[in-house]
Amino acid sequence: MSVVFSDQPDSQIPVNARRKIPPGPRGKPIMGNLREFRSDILGLLETSARAYGEIVHFRVGPREIFLLNDPYYIQHVLQTNSRNYRKGMALVRSKILLGEGLVTNEGDFWLHLIQPTFHGKQITTFGQIMADCTLDMMTQWQPYVEARQPLNMAEEMMGLTLNIVCKALFSATITEQEQGAVKQAMEVVLQFGIKNATRPSFMGKLPTPGNQLAKNAIRQLDEIVYRLIQERRQHPQADGTSDLLTLLMMATDADTGEVMNDRQVRDEVMTLFLAGYETTANALAWTWYLLSENPAAADQLHAELDGVVSGRLPAIDDVLPYTHAVLQESMRLYPPAWVISRQVIGDDEIGGYPIPAGSAVILSPYVMHRNPNYWENPECFAPTRFLGDSLQWRPHYSYFPFGGGARQCIGMNFAMMEAQLVLATVAQSYRIKLVEGCKVEPEALVTLRPRNGINVVIEPR
Repeated sequence: MSVVFSDQPDSQIPVNARRKIPPGPRGKPIMGNLREFRSDILGLLETSARAYGEIVHFRVGPREIFLLNDPYYIQHVLQTNSRNYRKGMALVRSKILLGEGLVTNEGDFWLHLIQPTFHGKQITTFGQIMADCTLDMMTQWQPYVEARQPLNMAEEMMGLTLNIVCKALFSATITEQEQGAVKQAMEVVLQFGIKNATRPSFMGKLPTPGNQLAKNAIRQLDEIVYRLIQERRQHPQADGTSDLLTLLMMATDADTGEVMNDRQVRDEVMTLFLAGYETTANALAWTWYLLSENPAAADQLHAELDGVVSGRLPAIDDVLPYTHAVLQESMRLYPPAWVISRQVIGDDEIGGYPIPAGSAVILSPYVMHRNPNYWENPECFAPTRFLGDSLQWRPHYSYFPFGGGARQCIGMNFAMMEAQLVLATVAQSYRIKLVEGCKVEPEALVTLRPRNGINVVIEPR
């Protein structure tokens, strides 16, 4: 079937393609909206949603893409009719790194097997690791604090969350040198991932310098991870619950008794690297930026910490509603997982429009979280949106920073616990101020990063 622009008159539509198509931006002949997708996809999605409404039609080459900007349409894809939507091209292409891990796998088997690993009682054992790593980082900050020298908070949060995820995954068995290698290799792979998602599949197989660099980075990561798996197989930990690697290796299907082999464990470890390192770091970096730009909110955060924590080390069972709301509001404005894509398996209908098999749908928390139909003054940073009864009237999928449905991020509780502990530990001792003249803007890669970082001065309170 021929694909047509959504704003073409009926006389230009071939008879076999005549159907109701949502409005959307006019693209170029043959390539459609490909150039805009590659140059500024974040801007394209946001302006298109405002201009064309709750469902927007794009064309990228021969393929049709539909942006959904209504919580009920999003619920239809992620929950109500989720079996008709498989994971999108970006995740399929990311198998070069993640293999058949939980993020890329379509089946339910490993989901049921791995979920208990992230049960609340299990992840609370990692609270001390998170606190200790944060204190170590703050100790390293001291010379910069005393000299009022700026730090790149985005890089600091990356280093911190990588340290936390390495220790939570591997205990003390990963060296500092290996940790540095992991960080460097992950950076290469993430940069490669976004480029690979927007080009023909055969391009990823060519012996280009970029492809070779990514393959070398993955090989380096594999050497480290497989070594750690083999060491743990040979010398299992006594209690069997000391780190996530052990929990993954011991995870057993209740019906069959099946456990994961080395390749399957490797794929889940790579997934946890990405989810536990990159996304949480970005969530925290954006939070510090927003607090630096909103001193009244920072004052309210400090007041809560002074009243509840009162100088001691924050604990995972501290009740800190405003601190939690700050993180929720930060992820509303700058959700690290800024887009979710799905491929359509069978013909469907959404909002009165046919959604043909083989097309793709895009669900963007970044765009939905700024929808003025559900968020008053959507560009404003207002943590009180998430306090009291203010959320009761909003549909569930008006806010979905961790996705939704059966495939909602299983690391959500781990990530929120980590982010709250880090935020509370740092904020009770320091005030973060953006360096004057520092321009901060989002960069939509695999995750939503602050382009060029966030340069701040750290002041004692």
